[in-house]
Amino acid sequence: MNTEKKILVIGAGITGLATAHWLNKDGYNVTIVEAKSKVGGSMVTEKEDGYLIDFGPNSGLETSPLIKILVEDLNLKQQFIYGNKEGNKRYILKNDELQALPMNPKDFLSTKLFSTKAKLRLALEPFVGKSEDGYYQSISEFVTRRLGREFLDYAINPFVAGVYAGNPDKLSVKSAFPKLYRLEELYGGLIKGTIKGARERKKSGEKSKQDAAMFSFVDGMVTLPNAIHSEFGGKVLLNSSVTSVDKRNDKFEITYNKNGTEAKLEADLVISTAPSYKASKIFSNFDSELTNHLSKIYYPPVMVLYLGYDKKDIGQPLDGFGFLIPSKEKKNFLGALWSSVIFDNRAPEGKAAFTLFIGGTRSPELFSDDNNKLIDDVVKEFESLMHITGKHEFIKSNFWNKAIPQYNIGYVEHENYFKQFEEKNPGIILGGNYVGGISVGDCIKSSEILFEKAKKLLL
Repeated sequence: MNTEKKILVIGAGITGLATAHWLNKDGYNVTIVEAKSKVGGSMVTEKEDGYLIDFGPNSGLETSPLIKILVEDLNLKQQFIYGNKEGNKRYILKNDELQALPMNPKDFLSTKLFSTKAKLRLALEPFVGKSEDGYYQSISEFVTRRLGREFLDYAINPFVAGVYAGNPDKLSVKSAFPKLYRLEELYGGLIKGTIKGARERKKSGEKSKQDAAMFSFVDGMVTLPNAIHSEFGGKVLLNSSVTSVDKRNDKFEITYNKNGTEAKLEADLVISTAPSYKASKIFSNFDSELTNHLSKIYYPPVMVLYLGYDKKDIGQPLDGFGFLIPSKEKKNFLGALWSSVIFDNRAPEGKAAFTLFIGGTRSPELFSDDNNKLIDDVVKEFESLMHITGKHEFIKSNFWNKAIPQYNIGYVEHENYFKQFEEKNPGIILGGNYVGGISVGDCIKSSEILFEKAKKLLL
């Protein structure tokens, strides 16, 4: 057992909880401090009127063997479910019509989503050279250079909106899409890299996000953080907002506010998985330059709108994952998931459930003190695109004022400084979805890295 040293994890999102789980499994003495009244961070699941709503991540991709290990550790195998095959099909909106995203060469040749010119341009990709400065290159520049403008507009632009709620002109290809960047750096191109990289993944047991199976839980994504919470019990301090961390001799003193009362904890090692804008204040006593880097990371606002309809009123065949909207289509929302198609148990019998996303970096100006008109406009657009004749029978929304960290151009400077800070301040480890990726799979993989760092420091 490794109970002599005390470890404090700040933040009970999935990164912090998974990190704590690995440490606890290895016998370490871990306490988790969370500002909110519930664990899970952005994993928020609600049930109402027979609908199951995930207001944060609606699913994960099984990109790493770690996910199955975590599920088995927590005895969640009976809850763990894969997405329905009907959800494999993706649509992109073009000229107010939903076009299926081609998933194989045959479909690519026949699709109306791309012109003949764009298809021929893709064939030139293996002959395009490497960039000179990938660290300061946007995903827009990268894709336009390698694949052409049309592919950017009707594949990557909507994809970036769906993943980051972001702007491809601002996101760094190196930081936001490191695996894509690596294909060019290591193999010289995307097509060559995809073929050769598949061999590497087969050896490691990992899968690309394109090939990985989609998963969730019978009772929604919050099942995962709740299960980790259960194994810790009273060692998760909820409603406890950390205000500062200080070094006292060879220990860390953590000050936090619990229901209006100030309290303190002592730890040998601190792992912060709080959002960067919160971490910037927590560690301000250590390093003003760290505060500067953390506070510069942008989190755009996003509204999640959940709608329920009677299936008989829906004209669009429900045979896919949903659709994404390129910015050129000029709509008030980014896209829609067909939630009840992807997973069972998301809507009552005979009903269909949809999750829409509004705002993001593309249009943060949409929001006001009263968003009722915006919601009405989005519902009208959605119903028109889906050929819905009846009125929705269920509607609920959730507003994330700071939703997803944007790995914008120059993000490598933040990443490098975080490493420098940890080297100068042994015993403090920085993590969360602003380090190592934003997806559920990325966060779980990052948790193992944090766990290994902690073990090394505690030797």
